[in-house]
Amino acid sequence: MELGADYIDVELQVAHEFIDSIYGKKPEKFKVIVSSHNYQETPSVEALGNLVARIQATGADIVKIATSAMDITDVARMFHITVHSQVPTIGLVMGERGLISRILCAKFGGYLTFGTLDSGIVSAPGQPTMKDILHLYNFRQIGTDTKVFGIIGKPVSHSKSPILYNEAFKSVGFNGVYVHLLIDDIVNFLHTYSSVDFAGFSVTIPHKEAALKCCDEVDPVAKAIGAINCIIRRPTDGKLFGFNTDYVGAISAIEDGLKGSHNNGSLTVSPLAGRLFVVIGAGGAGKALAYGAKQKGARIAIANRTYDRARELADTIGGDALSLADLDNFHPEDGMILANTTSIGMQPKVDETPISKHALGSYSLVFDAVYTPKMTRLLKEAKEAGATVVSGLEMFIGQAYEQFERFTGLPAPKELFRKVMDVHQRIRSSEYFNR
Repeated sequence: MELGADYIDVELQVAHEFIDSIYGKKPEKFKVIVSSHNYQETPSVEALGNLVARIQATGADIVKIATSAMDITDVARMFHITVHSQVPTIGLVMGERGLISRILCAKFGGYLTFGTLDSGIVSAPGQPTMKDILHLYNFRQIGTDTKVFGIIGKPVSHSKSPILYNEAFKSVGFNGVYVHLLIDDIVNFLHTYSSVDFAGFSVTIPHKEAALKCCDEVDPVAKAIGAINCIIRRPTDGKLFGFNTDYVGAISAIEDGLKGSHNNGSLTVSPLAGRLFVVIGAGGAGKALAYGAKQKGARIAIANRTYDRARELADTIGGDALSLADLDNFHPEDGMILANTTSIGMQPKVDETPISKHALGSYSLVFDAVYTPKMTRLLKEAKEAGATVVSGLEMFIGQAYEQFERFTGLPAPKELFRKVMDVHQRIRSSEYFNR
């Protein structure tokens, strides 16, 4: 205080002692933040309200409460406190599940947020960097009218969707923010955050099938696939609509790869027609690709770690079923297409691959839905085996076009999308080689 600080943050346990010690010496501009930390849980709204009153009673200028997130729905209780507080209040929920408390505090009445100067050097669990707060999430543009969008998944921190959408929102002047949402129970999440301010979501592993059951209406194509990757909340009544944009992005990228390698420029017949299309994975993304390839005239084979799930999807879509172990000896013909829709090979387990290198010789094109890293072990080995390879980044960008338009009602800035991802990939490569 004597050195001219504007604020000093004091723990509740010593707040009375500190405030008594500066009585009569406090500069006019000086503010005391009194804080309470709970590293075990986030208490009930009633308990949080009582804690605010206790902190106020110390003579605090600003109330600060930091709790721990056992589930992302814990943050809703903190938002309730900051929105309804009659005094300046900082409400933060620690941990990855509490990240939105640090980003959305400006929307829900929070006085300020905290970030770390350097990645990995944090003063509390789950702190983002100041660079991300200001530039990735465009924190200074977030207000009470800002619409919230996000990527629902588990794990989810690897997703590049916030980079893409937040830059696009900023470029077209759309008042929205897009965040990572680490979700354990999607039903509980959607029920808790039912406000129309939570306007839309992308959905990734492992929630794509469960998300479909949460929607009031589902696009017929998505219903046929049995999985969605996009949810829109209608602003008039809060009803949820589910869509699937995965198959459009992936199939288009694969068709482009085949046209490039086979010079098939047909406008009426897909280069997939008549090909044997092998899908690894029987989850939401696997269903989407199998459905999309079938629509293009391909013959389908499903390979999955659990054979019964492969059989179930193959029977539904009209195709053959394999166990994952069968793939190494499965080469009924040359020129097949292989599409991995599982998370095998995703960071940090970049040394994993769903199929051995010697088995890749029968495939003319290999697609991997994983895009972190861009060149997975599967794609590297497929390229060495002579196959055309298509990165999951192409699927990611392709499916994002339609989602952006559904989120905003505006045309997708396609050139910007590709530029943003190209820049990000170069940055990541530079960080990797400089490590």
